[in-house]
Amino acid sequence: MLTEASVNLLQSYQAGLTSYDEVLDTDGKLKPYWRALFATLEKLGITELKSRNQEIISKLRENGVTYNVYGSPDGMNRPWQLDPIPFLIEHREWDRISKGLQQRAHLLDLVLKDLYGPRNLVKDAVIPAELVFENTGFLRPCIDIKVPGPRQLTLFAADMARGPDGQMWVLDSRTQAPSGSGYTLENRIVMSKLLPELADGMYVSKLSPFFNSIQNTVLRLSDKSRDAPNIVYLTPGPGNEAYFEHAYLASYLGYTLAQGDDLLVRNGSVWLKSIDGLQKVDVIVRRVDDDWCDPLELREDSRLGVPGLLQAIRLGNVQVMNPPGSGVLENHAFLAFMENICQYFLGEKLLMPNVATWWCGHQKELAYVLDNIDELIIKKANRKSKFSSVYGRTLSNAKKAELIAMITQRPHDFIAQQEVSLSTTPSLIDGVIEPRYAALRAFLVADESGYHVMQGGLTRSSAVKDRFVISNQQGGFSKDTWIVSDKSDEPQERVVLNTPAAVNKHVSLPSRSAENLFWVGRYCERAMAVIKFMNITINVLNLDRNFGGSAKQEHIKVLLQSLTHVSSAYPGFLDGDEKLNDPYKEIIALISDNYRPGSIASNIGSFLNAVGAVRNQWELEIWRIVDLIDNGYHEIRNASHMNSTNIQRTLDGLFNNMFTFLGVIAESMPRDNSYLLLETGKLIERILSRVSVIQSNFGVGRSAAVENELIEATLINNHMLVNYRQIYKSHLSVEAMLDMILLETRLPYSLAYMLDELAKNLAALPTTTRGERLNEAEKLALKASTLIKLSNIQDLTRCNDSDERAELFSLLSEVARLISAVSIYLTNQYFSHTLIHHSFEPMDYDTDEV
Repeated sequence: MLTEASVNLLQSYQAGLTSYDEVLDTDGKLKPYWRALFATLEKLGITELKSRNQEIISKLRENGVTYNVYGSPDGMNRPWQLDPIPFLIEHREWDRISKGLQQRAHLLDLVLKDLYGPRNLVKDAVIPAELVFENTGFLRPCIDIKVPGPRQLTLFAADMARGPDGQMWVLDSRTQAPSGSGYTLENRIVMSKLLPELADGMYVSKLSPFFNSIQNTVLRLSDKSRDAPNIVYLTPGPGNEAYFEHAYLASYLGYTLAQGDDLLVRNGSVWLKSIDGLQKVDVIVRRVDDDWCDPLELREDSRLGVPGLLQAIRLGNVQVMNPPGSGVLENHAFLAFMENICQYFLGEKLLMPNVATWWCGHQKELAYVLDNIDELIIKKANRKSKFSSVYGRTLSNAKKAELIAMITQRPHDFIAQQEVSLSTTPSLIDGVIEPRYAALRAFLVADESGYHVMQGGLTRSSAVKDRFVISNQQGGFSKDTWIVSDKSDEPQERVVLNTPAAVNKHVSLPSRSAENLFWVGRYCERAMAVIKFMNITINVLNLDRNFGGSAKQEHIKVLLQSLTHVSSAYPGFLDGDEKLNDPYKEIIALISDNYRPGSIASNIGSFLNAVGAVRNQWELEIWRIVDLIDNGYHEIRNASHMNSTNIQRTLDGLFNNMFTFLGVIAESMPRDNSYLLLETGKLIERILSRVSVIQSNFGVGRSAAVENELIEATLINNHMLVNYRQIYKSHLSVEAMLDMILLETRLPYSLAYMLDELAKNLAALPTTTRGERLNEAEKLALKASTLIKLSNIQDLTRCNDSDERAELFSLLSEVARLISAVSIYLTNQYFSHTLIHHSFEPMDYDTDEV
């Protein structure tokens, strides 16, 4: 039952309308579902709506939802923007829209098959030849590229807006790698958690059947003889503006996220380079644009694609959706001919009109465009041309003459579209509900019966009043799209996923992902090791003297030099007495200098990059912790403007968040190869950092007073001070400390314990060693562990005539060398991306054993 709205918000909004708006029907009356929404907004109140909007902003940031804008001050972490007021379309109207979308998808599929086949559209003069042969989206190497089944255009998206006649008009088509469906899903999840009451009095259709349909379609494309097909979601990588969506959908759909370098073509098939060896790929869902897919046959400068991919598709050994070459349909000029194309192929009218479009390659249309340029929007016919849309009415006489000369010189390069007043929709702008122009992107996937339309879509609104600027690149913001009805009248369709009879529970881990996970562990532990020891050192400095004074006490000098060794930020405190006398400046640089290798900022920046590169691995709880680490990262980069108390507070927060990151992983991450590599990287770094501290602090014998200070600092660094005091009370000795730190197998930060854990992880990783019980990495770890466990503590603590603990230093140096060699072995064994590309033709032997 729809409730009546109070008048305040609604009347205030209506009073500000200057054009046709979504809340009104063609008779100017309020649509009932918008009335219901405003009733809920009225009960909620504008203050609470603003508060919820802030929660949405925070939630999107916590969840790591980004849309990267090149050249933006936010760099590669620009937060996704979501308006709390949804975009509503009544279910019966959406049914009509869906029929128009399905007709258009079917029509474009016919066009695609014709352009790469008989090209009857050109032969019969339905479209001009220039739309094909001068279209950079038409790729001649793709003429014989096909996927099995009746439809080549598997995924399709259309941008729509409501025209002056009250009907939805198609503005644009996306056919090569449509983006936005992942953001649509995330919008719905966030809205359902933070503003669920907005749906009071209405039923909102679900999005999940669309994604189920994608999974079914992918399974049909795969080799039916295989119960568990290997499906790869191909992304350009973390530098792409929509990388969040790529990782998000790969995880949601259960596919392996991979970049071009993770794949190779060998013997006519596509293989995934994983740490288990080469894994044959059955289906690729691509998000790499057409001409970047295969550097052998398309753009030779591409590092995003897979050399030989087109030949593997021709041989039928891999299926790609959408197949390369489908971007030909994105030429803007096709809109001018869609009505004729529809009559030619289907013998019927378009159910959903386009924005009126003129291609300037025809003399009559050119004359019309030049005579009416003040009323038109001028665009390049080819989408890939770097040419921004030009509104004729905004041009000066000189600029207009310049544009006319440009069009006249190459008329077939240009189209013109009617500048019409599209509808506005309610949006929350600076705490006020205002009308803004909006467009809706609808998504379709080919299924067994035709095309399945998502019951929703990605609505984008203009951040600028009275301007149709909806692109996310230009600051537009998104809206959740609700297809609404009365629940009792519109039962939800059920979609059953056709799962294979047997499910392969083993997930291939690409070599690139494996490497990033390994370095997530290493950079996390490396940053924590430097933070931990730096805090210990700062505490000692604070206890003994104020910053800026004279560092006269020997243990302070040793700790500062140990800090340099732990961070490897040389020369640091090894560079004379000037920095030792005034250590604060060097400490600040070691914290905040993002461009200095070994600094905390540099290590955390590298950690965040590695985490982002494998973001499909993380649960939301982990990603929220990463967001807190990212906040701390931005704070420490301004450490020069902070006092020592604030610096330590920020460092403590960073350390605790990174410790929590490792803890949540330990509690939640499956014990698969991903976990093993991350843990292995962490242990390698932890061992090396603790060895460095012990060597630096105790490689040379010093007075008892100095060594007592160093013993306490070292025990704190290894999380052992409480345990030590329980056993030895207040007695401090190098011998007892080394015995605990080196040999106590029950303490997680002892070398013996860490080396044993490292050996367990190495043994559990995949191996190609034949006829040997241990691979080289296991042998190295075993040797290091044996050296530690066979050591004699009394011998290690003994000083020679030069007050050097030569045996201790030599032992730890050998352990560090062995553990560093383990890292080199893992890199060579699992992280190589340079496998040689062999012949693309099938061989006469079984390729499954390659």
